[in-house]
Amino acid sequence: MPEAPKAVITAALRTPIGTSMKGTLRDTTAYELAEHVVRAAVDGLDPQDIDDLILAEGHYGGGVIARHTAVRLGLAEVPGLAVNRHCAAGLSAVQTAAASIMAGMERLVIAGGVQSFSTAPKSAYRVDGEWCEPWTPPTHPDRPNAPNLDMSISVGWNTAVKAGLSRAELDAWALRSHQKAIQALDEGRFKEETVPIDTPHGTFAADEHPRRGTSLEKLAALRPLHPEIEGFSITAGNASGVNDAAAMLVVASDRLGLPALATVRSWASVGVDPALMGLAPVTAIPKALARAGLSMADVALFEINEAFASVPLAAIKELGLNEEKVNVSGSGCSLGHPVAASGARMLVTLVHELHRRGGGVGVAAMCAGGGMGAATVVEVN
Repeated sequence: MPEAPKAVITAALRTPIGTSMKGTLRDTTAYELAEHVVRAAVDGLDPQDIDDLILAEGHYGGGVIARHTAVRLGLAEVPGLAVNRHCAAGLSAVQTAAASIMAGMERLVIAGGVQSFSTAPKSAYRVDGEWCEPWTPPTHPDRPNAPNLDMSISVGWNTAVKAGLSRAELDAWALRSHQKAIQALDEGRFKEETVPIDTPHGTFAADEHPRRGTSLEKLAALRPLHPEIEGFSITAGNASGVNDAAAMLVVASDRLGLPALATVRSWASVGVDPALMGLAPVTAIPKALARAGLSMADVALFEINEAFASVPLAAIKELGLNEEKVNVSGSGCSLGHPVAASGARMLVTLVHELHRRGGGVGVAAMCAGGGMGAATVVEVN
């Protein structure tokens, strides 16, 4: 029986990350973000080789942005697929592409995610004959210890309590995140992965969410999001931002012979109790590594999304990780969390950083709304 094809990443690109509502991307739609980065990703490819376009999208009305993008770019023969696994949707888009390629069904797929909170439509829902507007779909059945629309409790606080993390530890990690992101920006480490975009507010070329002027003193002075809960340690400072961005990866069969940036080794998606949502990476990471026959010791770098600072800190503590391998260029607290794009953005950054360091195995992992999580393992030779 012939060996199955490998899924390789041949391009990994993203927009700069904007701050929603008031940042440079505030008047740039998800359609425009997706079109811009997909255009850059397919540059130089034979359109006949592109089998599908899979985009994670969130809060955008279910219009299948991927297909809209394909048609806009003149790729009318390329279908489109919308993916939603909440925060982990961008990872799932890449996983879906890799699975189809490794099964021999497709040869090349553009996969990633796009998020524009700034321009997302508002939803309405009819309850007892009356329209409730705005309405946000619940991620899971509501309950006091895991409110479905308050992730500061369901993810941030519950994770901090379960892992025994103090407010001081959370603030210190958030400060570290900003410092790492600023250092990466100043060193130009994101330039190869970032595609500048023209907006109504000028050309946008670099992430704008990291804060140069933050300090432990400023973070410690922030009011807890729930002061009525004794000891509540989650603040706007040790939580992720609300952000806009798009990120894309070209996932291809190694049999096409395209120059490869990385190989997709394995992945895992998991479900956990919604009250333990922030601990989902603790389950997903070992499961994904085991599927590739790898251990924690084999991993050169981890990207663990900072939905809240408590999430990577809990994973470090529970899995015994070396924190110097985790989020070396910042994450959600600093770069921001453009939800549907975050998983793809993390893979983009991870692949380029592994290249900069000479190769190795990398893991991108995150928790996701509803009590889910995912991890993807890549290798750069």
